Amino acid sequence: MRFTLCLALLGAASTAAGLEPKDVFVVANKNVPASREVAEHYLARRGVPKENLIELDLPAGEDISRDDYDAKLAGPLRAALKDRRDAARVILTVYGVPLRVGGKQPSAEEKAELAKLQPELDAAKKKADELKKGKAEPAELLAAARRVNELESRRIVLSHQESGASVDSELMLLWWPKYPLARWVMNPLYWRASEGYRKASPPVVLTSRLDGPSPAIARRLVDDAVAVESRGLSGSVVIDARGIKFDVNDPTENGGYGYGAYDESMREAAALLKGAGLGVTLDDKDALLPAGSAKGVAVYCGWYSLAKFVDCCEFVPGAVAWHLASSEAVTLRDPKSTLWCPNLLRKGVAATLGPVGEPYTVGFPKPEEFFGFLATGEFTLVECYARTTIFCSWTMVLVGDPLYNPFTNNPRLKAADVAPSPKGGKNIAP
Repeated sequence: MRFTLCLALLGAASTAAGLEPKDVFVVANKNVPASREVAEHYLARRGVPKENLIELDLPAGEDISRDDYDAKLAGPLRAALKDRRDAARVILTVYGVPLRVGGKQPSAEEKAELAKLQPELDAAKKKADELKKGKAEPAELLAAARRVNELESRRIVLSHQESGASVDSELMLLWWPKYPLARWVMNPLYWRASEGYRKASPPVVLTSRLDGPSPAIARRLVDDAVAVESRGLSGSVVIDARGIKFDVNDPTENGGYGYGAYDESMREAAALLKGAGLGVTLDDKDALLPAGSAKGVAVYCGWYSLAKFVDCCEFVPGAVAWHLASSEAVTLRDPKSTLWCPNLLRKGVAATLGPVGEPYTVGFPKPEEFFGFLATGEFTLVECYARTTIFCSWTMVLVGDPLYNPFTNNPRLKAADVAPSPKGGKNIAP
């Protein structure tokens, strides 16, 4: 990796920070019967108006091409919402809706430029290698490396190599008339983005999905959310860091977005939640927690067991848990998958997040920020995610009831208690 009646009434009530069931628009796939079943279940449990259900003619698998995304998903969704644009604050995709949108193909002009660029890039790499083997001055080595990076960045842009994304992250920019697909777009809703950038940007939609290895699991996500909100989430916190020290002056940390920075943010999350009165277990050793390490877990965050789920925690209903690694949401529905996201859902968590492709560390929310805002009870799950995910049109996806607020009746923190993480790190948001 590089860089019951009572419960129904409670569920229909307004949630924190102004989000209400009427603000959620549910997207289902008319070609997957279970998709409508999950959607209708959500509408009933949360009291979402029936007219907020939008069924689209979509592929039945987890992948959709870029052309089909534009023609069959984004385009028809815009048309369905054209008179309700301001009302659609949240888009909830459900089981059966594709998870991942493919990359854009290079145009003829871009292919021609790529053909000219490749020999220049090869020559720059050869020169850089030769300088490394010789006795070149540091300034010369640095200049050669910068030239390679410059040409490689241009190649990535022209080839659209990193233009694939999660469907949900792409849908955040549903109302943007045009935006670059070379990589990501900075999220205007990110809590550290400037007011100027936020005001200058078109509207951004909050997104989440009810999905998982089976339709029953997808339905359970809202059932657990509604049930837990009535009594509050209780249980322990498990943070599985790796003991990597953070040094903001280390160039590999990119000012606060490298391995050490995220490991430090996990330690900061542990300290913040412990100070809020929650029972916290922090493992700060490189080795991953082994199977069966903890019971009664309400919050889990750890890393880095790539595509190798470890059953380290026994979760309480309503648990929020995610594992930082490169490919943990490439599939949510494969019953044989060893990825973390589908297995966490199978093991009973109510919400998780992960990437459908390489996210780099910076693609993930900072643990201290995400879990800190969640513990305030001031924000719903989808708001916590939107406040802490740095990019749109990228690879990350949030799985869970967007209106879920596990601490709404037992807040542990104030929003002002949550600090930029890690301490001393830089802010890359515009």
